Amino acid sequence: MEFMSVDSEGTARGLLCIWDPEVFQLGACCSSRRFILLSGTMFNSFECVLLNIYASNDVGGRRKLWDSFLNQKQGFPKPLCLCGDFNEVRNIGERKGCSRIERGLTELNEFIENSEVQDLPLLGRKYKRCNSREGVKWSRIDRVLVDPKWLEGFQLKLWGLPRLISDHNPLLLIEDERDWGPKPFRFLNAWCLHPKLSSFVAKVWKESKPNGSAGFILQKKLKDLKLAIRQWNKEVYGSMPNKLKVVEEEVHILDLQVESRELDQQEKVRRRAACEEVWRFHRMMEWTWLQK
Repeated sequence: MEFMSVDSEGTARGLLCIWDPEVFQLGACCSSRRFILLSGTMFNSFECVLLNIYASNDVGGRRKLWDSFLNQKQGFPKPLCLCGDFNEVRNIGERKGCSRIERGLTELNEFIENSEVQDLPLLGRKYKRCNSREGVKWSRIDRVLVDPKWLEGFQLKLWGLPRLISDHNPLLLIEDERDWGPKPFRFLNAWCLHPKLSSFVAKVWKESKPNGSAGFILQKKLKDLKLAIRQWNKEVYGSMPNKLKVVEEEVHILDLQVESRELDQQEKVRRRAACEEVWRFHRMMEWTWLQK
């Protein structure tokens, strides 16, 4: 992973951009106290400019920032994507319980129009920021603006996520319904800890009897095995967290009974087996996470 950052100053937040070099190849960059600009290529084919913004609280400071972006746009003609905290709304409906400043609103709309970008609609929420504990002051000052060429190549959707510690709700920009081709088959090593996997694989391999050349037979048997294991994973292997929770509860109940009476032989056998299952399920989950 690669990154570029601008440190915070006092109560003013900093900026951070992190990207996977296999997805985005950086060509040029620049930054200031209020933005990080990255110019490069997405997916080895889509040339673009990404701009991470933290606009000033001052109306005059925001106007200088908008003018600076418009001047720099001449040197970065690639399709632009601007995202971050613009510290201003586009219309009165994007603000609730806050004072109204028409000048900043008008200047932001003029900047968006002159930049020839589109404001992506926000899904899942109406406002993006709450700056009071009582929850009476709301506004949508965080947004994502994109050049129309982004929308020609990607099916983008912008979601507002739940707000936790920050007074801002995180934004999630995702691409929806892109066809990435057939989903690859990956064998989970944790499957080997299941006591019935070996016999199941042997049974499927034996029952698959295609006709043809040796190469075709091997390919067909592997395909049948892949489909069978996928189904086995859903129906037999199942959800390890849920299975672990059930067997842990069973052990807990037996432990409580031990405190008040002696377990009979059948209960002792079951408790021993349940403890072994807890250990096995934990190993399966650890193996799965380690491999992922």
